[in-house]
Amino acid sequence: MTLHSNVPWDDLHAGMSAEITHLCRAEDFYVFANSSGNMNPMHLPREDGDGDGTPEAVAPSMWLGALISGVLGNTLPGPGTLYQRQTLTFTGRAHAGDTVVVRVRLIDKGADRLARFETRVELADGTPVAHGEAEVIAPATKVTVDLRDVPGLTVQTHPHFDRLLHEAAPIPPMPTAVVMPQDAASLGGAILGWRHTLLTPILIGERDRILATADEIGEDISALEIIDVAGHGPEAARLAVDLVRSGRAKALMKGKLHTDDLLRAVLSKTDGLRTGRRLSHAFVMDVPGVDHLLMVSDAAINIAPDLMDKVDIVQNAINLAHSLGQDMPKVGILSAVETVNPNMPSTLDAAILSKMADRGQITGGMVDGPLAMDNAIDLEAARTKGISSAVAGHADILIVPNLEAGNMLAKELTFVAHALAGGVVLGAACPIILTSRADDEKARLLSCAIAVLHQAKTRGTV
Repeated sequence: MTLHSNVPWDDLHAGMSAEITHLCRAEDFYVFANSSGNMNPMHLPREDGDGDGTPEAVAPSMWLGALISGVLGNTLPGPGTLYQRQTLTFTGRAHAGDTVVVRVRLIDKGADRLARFETRVELADGTPVAHGEAEVIAPATKVTVDLRDVPGLTVQTHPHFDRLLHEAAPIPPMPTAVVMPQDAASLGGAILGWRHTLLTPILIGERDRILATADEIGEDISALEIIDVAGHGPEAARLAVDLVRSGRAKALMKGKLHTDDLLRAVLSKTDGLRTGRRLSHAFVMDVPGVDHLLMVSDAAINIAPDLMDKVDIVQNAINLAHSLGQDMPKVGILSAVETVNPNMPSTLDAAILSKMADRGQITGGMVDGPLAMDNAIDLEAARTKGISSAVAGHADILIVPNLEAGNMLAKELTFVAHALAGGVVLGAACPIILTSRADDEKARLLSCAIAVLHQAKTRGTV
């Protein structure tokens, strides 16, 4: 709500009341911690504040008090109100995920526009959390204020990442053939997945260089299997594919070799991992402020996909979304505009893909396009353009026209919007984990968790 009107002093009378209902979110607690400087771990949703092994995520008491000030300052008396005094007695606790009801009731009016209010905070089921009294100086005149220009906040948390890690945790570690892990980034990524019990890495490459890299980053890998391969990447890639074909490995992870060398072994017509579907890459992104996972495809493999390539790209992405818990993902086929233009081939492809989904040639998701980026993810933008669609404004998957567009979009979301991005190559007989030297630990873990969940789902183990 952006317009707020007050109740001036002369219109106030005893018994008037107001209330708000507020969902306690983890983001609220982080904002309060940063603005107040109170970093008590009892209030931080991921921290164990009392050593019992479980994060408490207790709503900060003064944050609850601030909710009372919100009712007084926004509604009753409203804009123009100034605090004089607040007493609070806490009889219960709220936690992240709880809904609280905050109530104020005018008790009496004193001199100099001093108004005294009873204040209460309760859980949605009526359980008392806090009570007290507030004294405020009420506004003298009627006023309505427009607060549309007040800056908003985006909290850089990644709850979807946490959910995926939680869902992957009980799955047995996935045997993963790691090809040429001979630099700190690639070996470190494999070890990170191992330490978090997501992967059991099988390291394929030059033993001496792998061991030297482990010493360089201070890691003991004596418990890991190393398959010594002299020379360059193609031979290591071929051996890794053989491990998958024999059942010893369930996934591949790229190390210090060219992606083309790895994919050439995967795509071998005689002893590769072909499935009849084109390979494609999908970024799975946890974007702060977006209430669901956002997928971008293809930003790493297919440079200029044609229509039939895009059919496989869309189907691969839908199948991955199923593995990550989205039963009927909404797929937006992106272009620069949302109308079909014969001079823009991407709009023609988008319209055809949408119709193919209607006819059952693409299954498992709702597909619509062409959509511009704004009306694919923002409902108001879609309404402004007059687009009536189950996908517009709600897209879970964004299918880009070509690799350049996808790569720029994914990097903009990562480096400008502070998204956390993990990704895998799809369409082969197993997931293929591609990580970048620019990826941080969270991004590497997310890629591992995505691969584990997808492999487990497609093998029927979850």
